[in-house]
Amino acid sequence: MSALNLDDFAHLIERPDGGARRDAEERRARLALRPGALGRLDEIGEWLAATQQQVPVRPVERPRAVLFAGDHGVASLDVSGRPAGSTKDLVRDVLDGSSPAAILARRAGVPVRVVDVAVDCDPAELPEEVTRHRVRRGSGRIDIENALTAEEAEQAFRAGMAVADEEADAGTDLVALGDLSVGGTTAASTLIAALCGTDASVVTGRGGAGIDDLAWMRKCAAIRDALRRARPVLGDQLELLAATGGADLAAITGFLLQSAVRRTPVILDGVVSAACALVAQRVAFRSPDWWLAGQISGEPAQAKALDRIALNPLLDHGVTAGEGTGALLALPLVQAAAALAADLPVRD
Repeated sequence: MSALNLDDFAHLIERPDGGARRDAEERRARLALRPGALGRLDEIGEWLAATQQQVPVRPVERPRAVLFAGDHGVASLDVSGRPAGSTKDLVRDVLDGSSPAAILARRAGVPVRVVDVAVDCDPAELPEEVTRHRVRRGSGRIDIENALTAEEAEQAFRAGMAVADEEADAGTDLVALGDLSVGGTTAASTLIAALCGTDASVVTGRGGAGIDDLAWMRKCAAIRDALRRARPVLGDQLELLAATGGADLAAITGFLLQSAVRRTPVILDGVVSAACALVAQRVAFRSPDWWLAGQISGEPAQAKALDRIALNPLLDHGVTAGEGTGALLALPLVQAAAALAADLPVRD
């Protein structure tokens, strides 16, 4: 296996087709609807035209929800609303079709793929197609130790790349990205605080499951301690993911970058995918042109990361469930934009 050189992504990732975007803008100007009548749907349609290199836009017909799963050792500090090591229950809920994301995906006719990268359970407890990319059982406690070894970080990153290639090869035309994790928002907030140069208190939120004030203080302290370990390795993004990220975050970062290489557009979900997007932007500055932000999750770290990436979320409904729900809620809006851009008649 050749050594992984993150600098290659800056050369491999191109911007979406600017010519197609201009053609889409000109086509929009010839619609019977007055300019601005469709609001952000026009912007989304033009973005899709650029990603597809095609005008009129093709309908989004083969979307896929991809959820990366992993436990985090920092959850043992009671910084989450869920018990440490309980990500396997989140995975089972998705597989059983009883989670919010699974219900939304089923209603929209969107297949869901769960990728276990670091769930803390016996692999035999989950289907083989879920666990085949697993790197380890849980990630390390980032306030006192590295989340991963350097070798594990590269393995997780490559696993995300492999999933992106599999989806592109299968014809997936849009990905709704999410995560299933316990303790993941703590690791994500650490990455965002480190990359944005802010204090722990500025990025510490309540998490998808909600926490009380005492748990919030424990979470803030854990992020503060992890930041001391993150700042010395800011110059190396893979080393940063190994130090204070986790296997699922490393995999999502690899997935985002390789999806951009393969010209597969992605809808981001909450703070975890936003943190990985921020890391990916540091690797390849053109990569955010391939993403949309699904919704505001209420996490202060997410808002800070999206502001830095210059992505404006599509929705703000106060939904904090995470686990891909924000991306899936935004998906029908993107599909509607594609349908309107493709089918509205133009004037002579």
